[in-house]
Amino acid sequence: MIYGAMKFSIGGSLKLAFRPWVEGLENIPERGPAILASNHLSFSDSFFLPAVLDRKVTFIAKAEYFTSPGVKGKLTAAFFKGVGQLPVDRSGARGAGEAAIRAGIQVIESGNLFGIYPEGTRSPDGRLYRGKPGGLARVALATGAPVIPVAMIDTEKIQPPGQVVPKLMRPGIRIGKPLDFSRYQGMDGDRFILRSVTDEVMYEIMKLSGQEYVDIYATAAKRQIADEAKARAEEAKRERKQAAAGNGNGTERSGA
Repeated sequence: MIYGAMKFSIGGSLKLAFRPWVEGLENIPERGPAILASNHLSFSDSFFLPAVLDRKVTFIAKAEYFTSPGVKGKLTAAFFKGVGQLPVDRSGARGAGEAAIRAGIQVIESGNLFGIYPEGTRSPDGRLYRGKPGGLARVALATGAPVIPVAMIDTEKIQPPGQVVPKLMRPGIRIGKPLDFSRYQGMDGDRFILRSVTDEVMYEIMKLSGQEYVDIYATAAKRQIADEAKARAEEAKRERKQAAAGNGNGTERSGA
């Protein structure tokens, strides 16, 4: 009931304001479970994809979004529940990874659509990064559900990281044909199979999105970008100090 009302209001507003174009809607089954594996360019990805589908798709979200106190916290929790987000507790020995896998399996076993981002985090620069072999492949192999590759197009231009107010422009969504990994069902403990399944899905996403592929994890790329930015800032600081020292010496010589 809440989901339907939120989908009507939020989904309708998104489609009216941004007019997203969609290819491949016929690849979404009318009923039964499936995993939607998408690239991840923007916070808004989890809203644009559900907005264009007739069926509910469940993504995972931090449990903190559902437990914050006060009126704002209750409104936030209602919003995320309303758009199909599922809270995941990140505590415990293996944190969010195991919790996400359990949540995904529950969604699939209920006969619903489960949405997941194999990269594990948003792309820092619009390129497609190596998929993590945990959540996606383990849910697929534990359940036998088909995996449907999805490519979000230009959503990073609408709402780059850190930007609160989105830019009004038209994003795109390409939905690929379902991939069947049922031949590997029950082999979710084999890391080589997990890697192979994940890489096959990422290759299909790359073909759909047209993104440049980078064979490292997005989390590592973010650390590298942050380290490079820090190094540039430190170098600029040293140069300013050297320039200031040089100006000071010049002033003393002129006074002499």
